[in-house]
Parts: sequence; structure tokens; C-alpha cells
Amino acid sequence: VPVVRLSGVIGAVTPLRPGMSLAGVARTLERAFAMKHAKAVALVINSPGGSPVQSRQIYLRIRQLAAEKKLPVLVFVEDVAASGGYMIACAGDEIFCDPSSILGSIGVVGGTFGFQELIRKIGIERRLYTAGVNKAMLDPFLPENPDDVARIKALQREIHALFIGLVKESRGSRLKGAEDVLFSGEYWAGESSVSLGLADA
Repeated sequence: VPVVRLSGVIGAVTPLRPGMSLAGVARTLERAFAMKHAKAVALVINSPGGSPVQSRQIYLRIRQLAAEKKLPVLVFVEDVAASGGYMIACAGDEIFCDPSSILGSIGVVGGTFGFQELIRKIGIERRLYTAGVNKAMLDPFLPENPDDVARIKALQREIHALFIGLVKESRGSRLKGAEDVLFSGEYWAGESSVSLGLADA
């Protein structure tokens, strides 16, 4: 059984320290699924999440390879498979975790700061030029605009719905918890994750 380790923050971290991405793991996954006489492929996951795009692309590639090679995928969670890390874990036909592992965090988060009062106090004048009425949406040097907040929340709800759909498709009838609990963004230790159907053992 070939073993692939998938660890770290997903997506760009800094220009000098890229995180996990499909481009970075594709060859390793392809080699694992191409191994002769393999009975399954094991994925060892240790990730707090990150980019929903990269998480989903890695998930889709694993499922594509599993279908092509007709191999089961066994996921083993180390310290954490949260948010995008859990999304990737859902590529497994079975998910195993330690009682102290952390799983879940099925949600979407984003944040920024508000510096408009600071720059006013120290005498800095903000000059911003845009073409497009929403181009400066959520600019941290401008007062918060309720319309901008409504737009970003709508975007988050759309991405959250995709995440929820992926988990439901992957885990199916094994999910035991109420949806407003499972998909609240909360996370759980291993034993609770198993009882909620987020993991198998």
C-alpha cells in the first residue's frame, strides 16, 4: 500500500514558502496510484486547511485517480484535518483518526482590519483611484461599507454550500449529526468526529 503524506497549510503562504497545492502533490499522487500490485492508496493528512480552490482540486484529483485505477483510498488523520484539510480527507473511502486528532471546521472564514481612524489620527490622506464601483471593496483604509459586507458574506455562503455538498457526497449516510452542527464551522476531537460520522474509526 503506497503512502502519500499531505501536510501543511493549503495554498499560497508566502512567496518564499508555498503551501500545499495540486501542482505540488500531483506527481506524488500519480506515482502512488500507478504502483504495481497496490491494493489501496493511503493518505496521511495533517493540515489546518487553507485555499478552498486548491483543497477541492486535490480532492478531485485523488477521486479521479482512484476511479481510473479502481483502488480504494484510506485516509489517516494525524494532528488535524480541518477546513480544507478535511475537504481533502473526504477523498478517502474511509477516514481513520487518533482520539486526539482534530477534524471538521466545515465553513468559510475571511478577515481584514480597519485602519481608517489610525491614518486619520497620524495625518495620512488616503488617495485611491479605481475603475469599477466595487473595485475597492473591503479596503482596510476606508470605512466599512455594509453593502461590501453583504457581498462578501454571499460569496462565503456560495463556497460553504460547495463544501457542504462535497462532504455530503463523500460521507453520505455515515453522517450522523444535525446539519446545523456539522456545517457550523465547529471542529471536534477524534472520538466525537467518529460519532458524528466525519470519520470511520
